[in-house]
Amino acid sequence: MKRAKFLLIFLLLGFFSARPDKVLRLATTTSVDGTGLLDYLAERFYQDTGIKLQWIAVGTGKALRLAREGNVDLVWVHCKELEMEFLQGGYGVNRRVIARNYFIIVGPGSDPAGVKQAKALKEALNKIKSSGVPFISRGDGSGTHQKELYLWSLVGGKPEKNYFETGQGMAQTLRIAQEKQGYTLCDTGTFYGIKGIDKLVPVFSGSPELENIYSVIAVNPFKWKNAHYQLAMRFIAWITSPVGQELLRNYKREGKILFEPIADIPGVDLLK
Repeated sequence: MKRAKFLLIFLLLGFFSARPDKVLRLATTTSVDGTGLLDYLAERFYQDTGIKLQWIAVGTGKALRLAREGNVDLVWVHCKELEMEFLQGGYGVNRRVIARNYFIIVGPGSDPAGVKQAKALKEALNKIKSSGVPFISRGDGSGTHQKELYLWSLVGGKPEKNYFETGQGMAQTLRIAQEKQGYTLCDTGTFYGIKGIDKLVPVFSGSPELENIYSVIAVNPFKWKNAHYQLAMRFIAWITSPVGQELLRNYKREGKILFEPIADIPGVDLLK
């Protein structure tokens, strides 16, 4: 644990050191970065504003921790419960919902637990629990991990056997699920945005509880004087503008929109 913490600090010092003016430091999730979305957005954001975007991709929990420690100017995350704690602690301001996709349960094409036959989310989860087929959890405090734990709470808790935690990002967790021929929870953006997981297929989707909302939050400049608040607000204004929202809408893999723009939809953030 100490080694991992030291490595993260070392990477941050190297990543964010000696940065020129008009550089915005972003902490985001592996699901946003792993799809290639930020590379796509960063170029256009620089063209439109002259601001360079630097980012580090970790789980939502770690992203918010970096912001609490004043290491970034902005977060792009997807766990409302953790976001509210962050805001209530006075670390962040001006939260704006920007996009959504959906979580899905994926597993082997043979579907050994028969999850495809489930007509409701609880039935799908119980089929996995009773089957003994491996379930692979991220186990890293990320937004996806928090969602997964919430979903298991709906059926009395996570499986007692063959439940594995990777402590890694979504892409790595998917590959481990494929190797173990097990199930996992994944967002649609990551599932359709990465390669090398062709032996996994979606086995359950469509439940309202599986909605996955992303938001951006500026670091509070009154908490951290080194926070580039104006640059953060430029990005928030840009990504919620018609230009930014259209860029999200146009970003596709295999003909699928990975992140549906929702900045202009009232009341969309009401689900857990």
